[in-house]
Parts: sequence; structure tokens; C-alpha cells
Amino acid sequence: NQDDKDDIDAEPEDDESSPKKSVHDDDDADDDTDRVGDDSSDEEYRPRYRPGPVRAIGSRIAHSLGGGLSRLASNMQNLGGAKLMHDHPTQYTYVRQSLLLWREVMHNMYRLWIHADDDLLISSNGEYQLWNTGQGLNRVQSCPRIGSAMRQILTRVQRESGLPWVGLSVVHLGDRDVPNALMFIDKYTQVPRLLAPIAMVVQAIPKLCKEDQAVRAYVKQKWGSPNLLQLTILADFFKRAFDGDGDDGGSCIDGRLTSAWNWCSKIVKKDYYPIFNMAGFSGFDGGFREDD
Repeated sequence: NQDDKDDIDAEPEDDESSPKKSVHDDDDADDDTDRVGDDSSDEEYRPRYRPGPVRAIGSRIAHSLGGGLSRLASNMQNLGGAKLMHDHPTQYTYVRQSLLLWREVMHNMYRLWIHADDDLLISSNGEYQLWNTGQGLNRVQSCPRIGSAMRQILTRVQRESGLPWVGLSVVHLGDRDVPNALMFIDKYTQVPRLLAPIAMVVQAIPKLCKEDQAVRAYVKQKWGSPNLLQLTILADFFKRAFDGDGDDGGSCIDGRLTSAWNWCSKIVKKDYYPIFNMAGFSGFDGGFREDD
């Protein structure tokens, strides 16, 4: 494995009284952005609420990670459009750390939302720059309070994982990728929309096969058993949703989420997509019906 220490960027001290002066269109713009690394913080970041099922989604998929990837590791070299070519143990750690991070972000979302309001209206006195970020005109504004909170969350997750951090520990804030705090909040509120349908479909497979003989025969013929179908879906998600496809590099904190959304956009092309439909799936935009 590579020396992960080279991938960890420390966050420079931000001047909370003013926004970033410029955002450039080339890769050298990194020096002008709020970047959150894994610096230690004197104050422990303690969440104020328990979100229940949202946190359980990440934990449940993270728990399933071992079985899914360890049994189907032989296909790791065939990743299609992958930008990240990790070996199996590194990929396992990379996905697990990403899911742990998403869980903690969801667990602290209310407080992050308060910090986002402060960054938009107070920290920079409402000042911002209007830039074409490649996704149209956006309000580019520094996010010191969100950055501080994310540094604490990231440090906690790195400590909890018990292993060297895989990939970059940079969180884009106030740049062309995440122009302002509102865009940050919008990006991470998508996590349950992404994970919940996958978890629900995987959990529904045994019940579908038990209640419908035709479905059971279809699953047995194509995948061998309901359990192997579950592992196929999970292994595909853990490999191809975290391979950097759809993002430039894909190993930074935000690139992981972009890569996962890219996988979601291709769900209709998966050979197990009919199973998603049978389980009641209708999209990753919040439309997922649940039978009584």
C-alpha cells in the first residue's frame, strides 16, 4: 500500500472575517480553498441528537461490507471506469472509512446545518464572489465554521477506524467543487437517499423469494441463492460506487460521494435491477414505497 501520510493535507488557518478572494478554473486553485484535513482538535465534537434509522443505514451496510467484498474479491481488477485501483484490503478499508464518515456526518447534521447558516450570513458578513464553477454561476464563499466541525468529525472517524486513512482527507469548501456552505449541506443530505434504497432492497430479497415461487426460481437460476444475490449487489456497490468513476481522482472526501452517485445513475443497467423494481424501488430521489 502507498504511504497514506502523503495524502493527508492539513488545513491552513482561515480568516473568518472575509471570503476567499478568488476561485480559479485550474488545478492550482487548491491553495485558495477551504481544505479540511485531519488536524487534531482540542475540543471533542459531541453530537446533540440521535438520528436513529439514518445512522443505522450506514452501520448496517458497513457491517455487511466484510461478507460482500471478502467473498467476491477476485473481480477487483475488473473495475471498468475506475480511477482508483486499490488492492482488496485497501479497498475494504477505504469503503469502511467512507461509510463511517457518512454515518458521523448524518449524526451531526443538525449542528452542521446551524454552522452553514452562520457561514452564509455571519462569518463572512454575507460577502461572496460570483463565479462560473463549471456548474453555472455560483456564490463562492468561505466556510470556516463548517470546516472546523468537519475537521473534528474527520479526526474522530480516523481515530475510530484504527487504520491509516486511505485516500485524501481533503474536504472541498468555498471552491469550484463545493462553492458554499449551503451546497455542502445539500450534498450530504443525499446520503440517506443513496443508502436507504440499497439497504431496503437487500433486506427485502429473502422475503421476496419466500413469498413468490417464480421470484425464487428466477433468483436461483441467475444467482444461485438469495444470499448470493445480496452479496452480488453489495459487492458491486462497494467496488464500483467507490472506484472514483465520475469524479476527478475520487479519493477526496467529496469525491467519494460523487463516485457513489455516479454508480446510482447507472443502476438501470445492472442485471439485478429487476430485483430492485420487485422490492418497490422507484429511484434515489426519495421515492421508495414501502408495503404495509
